Amino acid sequence: MHLNSRHMIIAGIICMLAAGAAGAQEIRIGGGGAALATIFTPMKEQFEKSSGDSLTLIQSLPVKALVALEKGEFDAMVTTLPLATVLDDAAKEGVAIEAASLQQQEIGKNEVVAFVHRSNRVKKLSKAELKKIFTGNVTNWKAFGGPDLPIIVVWGTETPGQNALFIREILDGEQVTAKAIKATDYQSIREMVKANPGSIGIDPRGMAIATVGRVDIPILTAPIILITKGKPSAKVEKVLHFYNEEFGYFSR
Repeated sequence: MHLNSRHMIIAGIICMLAAGAAGAQEIRIGGGGAALATIFTPMKEQFEKSSGDSLTLIQSLPVKALVALEKGEFDAMVTTLPLATVLDDAAKEGVAIEAASLQQQEIGKNEVVAFVHRSNRVKKLSKAELKKIFTGNVTNWKAFGGPDLPIIVVWGTETPGQNALFIREILDGEQVTAKAIKATDYQSIREMVKANPGSIGIDPRGMAIATVGRVDIPILTAPIILITKGKPSAKVEKVLHFYNEEFGYFSR
């Protein structure tokens, strides 16, 4: 092959690669860890390979995600809290956002599960039993047929949607025991339960892994809401379309 022809072919390939790279987009979605872990984390790798785009997921408190959305730092945010609640929280921080400027849609459901240490032989807890545990009225696993171990309640400080749902539906509005060990986010809860025999904590189903135990509890779900500033952009619609095609939430 003539040297000039070879150079032309190489230059053409470089141009094609550059054009492909230039066409790639970054889609930034922020919000609660439960929503991200349930919807977007499982699809991230597959979506990026299929589309060539980058799906950046940023976990934060819903109010911080809403402020970032308002500033244009996120393309969309997700939460299990009602939009009105998040707007109120933003107003308390001095950020007024017009509800009419936002659009919301339900894109899935988060299921709350209960993690325990893998060594715990308790396999099922009723609502009444959960309430006794998380309010501190029962403090040893032997009361439920488990080991003679003190119960360690692990409670997240950065999981407001999950906490509110659990307190309302399981604790009937009562507060979690003051002796609960404080974790931060969903991963922190899981890792603390994994490391401490006798511990129990709640987390999204999407956080389950083989090295942490799980006990059956009453079904507890909340809608996952996607919020955008105005109509979802074309790149957000692209992500939602991929999710619908591959995971089929809207077809169920």
